[in-house]
Amino acid sequence: MYKRIVSYFLTLLIGTSVSLPLLAQLKSGSGGLGSYRSTTTPDPSRPHEMEIGGITVSGSKFLDQELVIAVTNLSVGQKVTLPNDPALAKAIRNLWKQDLFANISINIVNTINDKLFLDIAVEERPRLGRYSFKNIKQAEAKELKTKIGLVANKIVTEATTKEAVVRIKKYYTDKGYGKTQVTVTQKADTGANNRIILAFIIDKGVKTHINEINISGVESTTDTRLKKAMKNTKENARLTLHPEDNNSVYPMPKRSFKKYVKNFGFLSISQTLDALEPYLRLKLFSGSKFNQQKYETDKQNIVTHLNTLGYRDAAIVADTVYTVRNGNLNIDIKVKEGHKYYFGDIQWRGNTKYPSDYLSKVLGIKRGDVYNQQMLDTRLGKQLSPDGGEDISSLYMDDGYLFFSIEPVETSVVGDTINYEMRIAEGTQATIRDITIFGNDRTNEHVIRRELRTLPGNKFSRSDLIRSQREIAQLGFFDQEKIGIQPKPHPEEGTVDIEYTVVEKSSDQLQLTAGFGGGIGFHGNVGISFNNFSMRNILKPKNWERLPVGDGQKFAINYASNGTYYNSLNTSFTEPWLGGKKPNSFTTNFIYSRYSGAAGIGLSANESYIRMTGG
Repeated sequence: MYKRIVSYFLTLLIGTSVSLPLLAQLKSGSGGLGSYRSTTTPDPSRPHEMEIGGITVSGSKFLDQELVIAVTNLSVGQKVTLPNDPALAKAIRNLWKQDLFANISINIVNTINDKLFLDIAVEERPRLGRYSFKNIKQAEAKELKTKIGLVANKIVTEATTKEAVVRIKKYYTDKGYGKTQVTVTQKADTGANNRIILAFIIDKGVKTHINEINISGVESTTDTRLKKAMKNTKENARLTLHPEDNNSVYPMPKRSFKKYVKNFGFLSISQTLDALEPYLRLKLFSGSKFNQQKYETDKQNIVTHLNTLGYRDAAIVADTVYTVRNGNLNIDIKVKEGHKYYFGDIQWRGNTKYPSDYLSKVLGIKRGDVYNQQMLDTRLGKQLSPDGGEDISSLYMDDGYLFFSIEPVETSVVGDTINYEMRIAEGTQATIRDITIFGNDRTNEHVIRRELRTLPGNKFSRSDLIRSQREIAQLGFFDQEKIGIQPKPHPEEGTVDIEYTVVEKSSDQLQLTAGFGGGIGFHGNVGISFNNFSMRNILKPKNWERLPVGDGQKFAINYASNGTYYNSLNTSFTEPWLGGKKPNSFTTNFIYSRYSGAAGIGLSANESYIRMTGG
């Protein structure tokens, strides 16, 4: 009988093919992870089929051993071929995929005839007990906890801590600390088994501000306009002088500014600044923090701005970010403008609904206009117009042509003139078939449907979609940024289904004011307003969600008191759609007031008062 030891080391990676040869360590005497005694030298290269006679698990202190065996997909009675059966390699990979262990090996601890007995030796990874941040403010630590994604009892791996460090650095990079260093320490949690405590030691360093941005290679516009196009990359705040005959920007020394104030001879600094307004720009509130990701976006914004001026071949050929003496950064950007282009002839193809002359009028681009790709996309409807103006796509899609498409094709470039052909596929008009609404967990569906301008049976209209989205947002019951509209066309039927998705938010309001003193004691005001109330469910507690809600009604109650001298109770109820067919608002209220008439006549507040009840 031989006692064979076959150890699978960590070099068996998860991604390895199942045909990976078995790594075996066969040594006489003791050594490695086990030992055996043999009178002959076994030949590991000769395959030998054996049956698994038993499986045990060692090293598992907190995990169920039967679960560990189940994950391996090994079972008693299973046939395996030694020394490199794929089932054994796959068993280790299955265990690694659970991300629960720091070390795994499968050992043959005994053999009887043609049966072998396996032991799965594992070393469990620790779990997170708690974690903390060092060297930062409490408010920052509270905000970081919502960003790094660590929770108690989570398995702690090297990837877990690395991801947390990356998120911490990103948090501070966005705040302008570009050289933040994070050190992670861990220690055993003596109050719990297999738990560790992580400490993130943070050295924010100093804020990295942008001292100067230098742009070269541009003659068509000023540096000031290009810097304005950089939305999130700004120079440090400074006082700058803008002479009328020069659009360049340069720092104005403090002594020079004092000289201007003295020479103007005004009595106050504010009057002097008013007089110097054509010359001065005071950039006190522009953020000058450097963020690499935002900087890359702003470089593209420079190119986009030049494209709008006709320089469609504009590109940034070089840029450098370097540290200057005061620890801040300077940015040098070299731009190649290229040639300036103009729009040439514009031809229309595929249009039957509208004549070409009318489409050209709506497009609003004539031969000789400066080339502007952004303007072209906006006029065609490929981008939403910031001023809500009419475009070619909305012209068709507001009349039911959901399947409409337009593709501008450059037919030729003659010198600096670009000629276009607008290829249109009108398609057929689409009719709205079904409307579905998802996400309204509290608000009843009829409250949303009555606000929609897209109705089954109507022709599809993009403007009706936009208006419906605006009407839903104005209800105040949903997160405006998460209102989704998804048309689902059926070209073969000429119909379209429209799916609306919403995310509920709290719309109730609470107002509290209070005070004490002035010879009258307590005085204050308490008011609460329920803006998505449901009067019809007030006697149906089973339909409540803490309160009867969902019908879009408004119920408000307000109580004001000025001690015993004045008390007032006011309640109101509003139904915004009386009758349910039109937005006819109906409001009813009840008022109770009690005024004391005791002031100045020697009576107590409870002896003389005026009471009013109304509605």
